[in-house]
Amino acid sequence: MVIKPKILFMCVANSCRSQMAEVLGLHYLGHEFDVYSAGSKPTQPNPHALKALNSCGYNTSTLFSKSFDQIPDDIDYAISLCQEQELTCPTFPTTVTRLAWPTPDPASVSGQENEIQDFFTETLRSIEQRIIQFQQQLSDS
Repeated sequence: MVIKPKILFMCVANSCRSQMAEVLGLHYLGHEFDVYSAGSKPTQPNPHALKALNSCGYNTSTLFSKSFDQIPDDIDYAISLCQEQELTCPTFPTTVTRLAWPTPDPASVSGQENEIQDFFTETLRSIEQRIIQFQQQLSDS
């Protein structure tokens, strides 16, 4: 049995950014990594995030918000998607590679329904580009 490295995507509520990153991570990195998401104050997946993922063809049927105590302890990569001051991160061993991909919170946007949904889709595409870049960096090293 091959043990894959584990990657964790984090944000406060585990409702938008980290949920999107989990789905995208599974899509792009799932053959190389076990992929997780969690938050310091988990709530539930945001309907706009689910709609953005579904409209781009991603499966969201298994998504639920998780706290840090619901994911394995032996994470290899911990990636924060929040602004640094927003997230209360768990303490990780020094062997964990920590990365920060600060991404504006789409849940904080207000306006017309279509404007809000467009911002969620833009956020999804932004995270997707970061994951593709991450994947390329790993393959180059």
